[in-house]
Amino acid sequence: MRELKGSSLDDPELVERARRGDVGAFEELVRRHQGLAVRAAYVVTGHRPDAEDVAQAAFLKAYLALGRFRAGAAFRPWLLRIVRNEAKNRRRWAARHPELELTEAHDRSGGAPSPEEEAEAMERRRWILAAVNRLRRGDREILAYRYFLDISEADM
Repeated sequence: MRELKGSSLDDPELVERARRGDVGAFEELVRRHQGLAVRAAYVVTGHRPDAEDVAQAAFLKAYLALGRFRAGAAFRPWLLRIVRNEAKNRRRWAARHPELELTEAHDRSGGAPSPEEEAEAMERRRWILAAVNRLRRGDREILAYRYFLDISEADM
């Protein structure tokens, strides 16, 4: 099999190769979708380490379920359903096993903003998150998937 890192193969081709036992093809799928999976899990769990654990568990479940994956179906929505289910299970577990959480998530991509820009951005994030958090959980998830994670309506 040819080298897959940075592959130009599309997801259906990678899924088919992974179904035939090509671990490298599945590794490429993980590379492509890992960031989105973590962000989607974070929407549900609200805790970065849990979101990372959820994404890892979801990829493992997806790998083990490749034999049941419907040929021709889109991989990303299928994976995101697995991520969402895993995240909901993690959230239920966390509700039964509460712990103190004192951290706040920060997106540090891009260049270094000025202290004023950082303060304004932080205030804007707090205001938006407070408004979104007043919504019902299902509505919050829909908004977060569509606008924060930039997932198309078709994929949702």
